Formats: sequence, C-alpha cells, structure tokens
Amino acid sequence: MADTDSGPIDVLLYGLGAIGSFYAFILHRADRVRLTVVARSNYDAVVKNGIQITSKNHGEHTFRPHHVIRTPSEAAGKKFSYIVCAHKAVDPTGAILPLDPVVSEDSTFVILQNGVGNEDPFRERWPGNTVISGVVWVGASQPTPGIINHTESELTELGLFPNPSLPPSLEESRLATFTTLFTAGGTHFTVVPEIQPRRWEKVVWNVAWNAITTLTDQDVSAWLTSSPEAVPYTERLMGEVISVAEACGVQLKEGLAGELVERARGLGYLRTSMQGDREAGRVMEIEVILGVPVRKGRELGVATPLLEGLYVLLLAVNRKLAAGAK
Repeated sequence: MADTDSGPIDVLLYGLGAIGSFYAFILHRADRVRLTVVARSNYDAVVKNGIQITSKNHGEHTFRPHHVIRTPSEAAGKKFSYIVCAHKAVDPTGAILPLDPVVSEDSTFVILQNGVGNEDPFRERWPGNTVISGVVWVGASQPTPGIINHTESELTELGLFPNPSLPPSLEESRLATFTTLFTAGGTHFTVVPEIQPRRWEKVVWNVAWNAITTLTDQDVSAWLTSSPEAVPYTERLMGEVISVAEACGVQLKEGLAGELVERARGLGYLRTSMQGDREAGRVMEIEVILGVPVRKGRELGVATPLLEGLYVLLLAVNRKLAAGAK
C-alpha cells in the first residue's frame, strides 16, 4: 500500500505532454515525491533544459524531475506507489502495455485523461490494483518541447474506480495519501464519492466542443454564432450523450446541456485540444470521447444520430492523420 508516513513516495508520471507536464510541476513541488517521468518527443529538451512552465496561477518556473526516462522499462524493478497516467488515450489498451515492468501489486494507478471507459483497460490488465480516476479541467499547451503555458483553468476531480477485490479502507487510504501530494503541490482539486457522473459530464462537454471545433475549424464562440441552428444542434448533440450516460446508470444534472453552452459562451475565444492535435498532425483521442458513447448507445438501444455522424467523420480525419504520421 502507499506510504502514509512522512517518508518519500515514488511516483511515475507516464505521458509528458502539456497536461502531464503541468502535473509533473505540481508533484515535483511536493517534497515527499521522488518523481520519475516518461518523456518521448520532448525527452532531449527536458534532459537538457528541464521543464519550463509559465502559469497565470503559479508564475514562471523551471524544474527538473528526479529521473527522466524514455520508456518505463528503464525503471524496471523499481516500485512505484503511484503511476500517474496523463498520456493521450489514442490507443487505450495498447498504450498501457509498456507499463508492465513498473507495476507491482501495491501500485495505484491515477488516470488523468479525457473520456469515459478509461479505467477498463487498467482493471482488465491489473485486476488487483487500485485505480484513482481523475477529471481534468486544466488549460495548458506545449508550443515547444519542454515549454509549457498554463492558463488560469485549474481543477482536478478525483474519485475511486472501486475494486471489489480490495478492502474499501485500503483504497480510501491510497486515495487520501495521493491527495496530500496535490495539497503539497498547491493545485486545486476535489474528491467526489462518485467519479463517473463527473467523467460523463466532461465527455458531454468534449463531444460537442472538441468534435465541432475540429471539423469546422472554428473556435467555440465563432461556432455558436455561426447560424441560428448552431446552439439547438449543440444542445441536441449533448442530449444524445446525456441519454447514453443515463442508460448506463449514470444520472446527470437536469439542464446540463444548456448550462454547458452558457459556460462556453462565458469563456469567449476557446480552441480545443482535439483541434490542436489535428492542426499539429497528431492522431486524436476519438475512441474514449466519441467511440465509447456511440458503442454504449448501440448496446443499450439509445439513438445517437448526431453523435454517430461526428464519430464517423472524425474517424476519417484520424485515419488520414495516422497515415501522415508514419
């Protein structure tokens, strides 16, 4: 189980993109943490210069994780109390296979990704481990390898993905210990008793804004004012995802679609991570954001014509991006 005394806690952070780098910054500020990061495309820059972050909330900092590695296998045999997964869920199952050498029976996974169903591949591969699921409301970008820009958006919602084979008290202890690291790191977070409603709410948001901005090449504000049909279309799309969530037994708040539209209006100029991935020629997170709700809808007899249309179109775009990346 995770250390609960004042001793050091070994943490592996997997996925050092913009969001992963932000959490690396937070964890690095927690004195108890010995942080190992897995860096790929930005490995050389991070080894040479560290991670440089400019944050409206935290100021400007340059820091160096304790260890920077290219693959988890370089840390094989080392025991990590927490494995924080902030990699993009482009391939939800395949992407976690490299973690095998660093997972022990006492490792707790912390999943900080967009989408729904993200926990399932972890539970299937490592059925005896604790999984903490997180919903990320953090605005960050990485315009240059190792250079991070963080906006004022900063909230993480955490909750357990309960493991019936483990004592609840053990899982609660592991969650509580992890939250002490976020507290020490000075970031805003909440712990919720049920994380799935929060995950589905974020997916309702992401399905609309990520898909629409990516396919129309417009920011959210421009889309909402593009025609009299834009807002009704968006609310119907969100309503389809809400219906799927409810069919899955996840109850979302009344009037959520309208609330999310108004929240987006208040943000003004808003471009999305999926839009940024397409512009940069990177494969996008289609499956966990759109694919899972589409398949759940089909399984449960929920009609999702608007959602399915966007999903099919984005699959075509993703295939082209994947071909260009080879």
